[in-house]
Amino acid sequence: MTILALIIALALEQFRPLSNRNLFTLAFVRLANQLERGLNAGEYRNGVGAWLVLVLPLLIISFVVYALLCRVNVGFALFWNVAILYLTMGFRQFSHAFSGISKALQADDLDTARALLSDWNGQHAAEMSADEVSKVAIEQGLADSYRYVFGTLFWFVVLAWFVGPAGALLYRAASLLAQKWGRSSGPFGQFAVTALEMLDYLPVRLTAASFAIMGNFEDAVYCWRTQAQSWADYIDGILLSSGAGAIGVRLGDTLHQDHTVKFRPELGVGDAASPDYLASAVGLIWRTAILWIAIVLLFSLGSWLGAVAIL
Repeated sequence: MTILALIIALALEQFRPLSNRNLFTLAFVRLANQLERGLNAGEYRNGVGAWLVLVLPLLIISFVVYALLCRVNVGFALFWNVAILYLTMGFRQFSHAFSGISKALQADDLDTARALLSDWNGQHAAEMSADEVSKVAIEQGLADSYRYVFGTLFWFVVLAWFVGPAGALLYRAASLLAQKWGRSSGPFGQFAVTALEMLDYLPVRLTAASFAIMGNFEDAVYCWRTQAQSWADYIDGILLSSGAGAIGVRLGDTLHQDHTVKFRPELGVGDAASPDYLASAVGLIWRTAILWIAIVLLFSLGSWLGAVAIL
């Protein structure tokens, strides 16, 4: 059921993608805002309580519905898995923006590319050159591919045997809360950040290893080991350094933004980022996604054959 739900959800999302501003996400963010206003007294324990109040009911409801549907009909349980994955795993939520930027740069329409990038990551891009737009787009694409696909997929698969699709809900909720509370809420948001770091520990390293396998292995591993810690966010540093090494492109470095030049650590090896490397980044992400699907398929077949052998 796991691999079938994954394939159906990915296919559905390709034909009818959800916006990252869909009703489920907006409702969750609104509730998070209300809880922050009501419970944020500037203490760590308030953040822990608010996180549990938001996340635990989602997981309990998801599991209870899944268990009841399994008793009624396996097909209904499969539908529930697909629905949760469709809401939480959004490949097109970042690939659509990535494709738009790539097409704009190929047409030498730098203004449109800047506008699309700014709308995507919420940062000013009016002063960026075409190469800088390409560089930031690759960085955002690698990071978002993990947040929207690989991180969610990992926890869905790992917990699917025990709690149905609750793992996907857990990761998406934790990611949203860390993004919402972690940057500006002081001690209140520290638990949200810590919880996401714990959930990220294994899947981010598996994603980086997958980038290496599906790209230039030696360069990816070298960049991961020597450059990841120099990035401000270590999780993103792992993703960007391994992805840049796998593609053979240099990311990070200087960036013209907000009427100044921002100096960032250099990640990757090879040529400086340019519009030509956008296709290489998309190809790496797709190959990695296919690798993960193939691994899940092999494990599913192994489990099924083992069950048949026992019978």
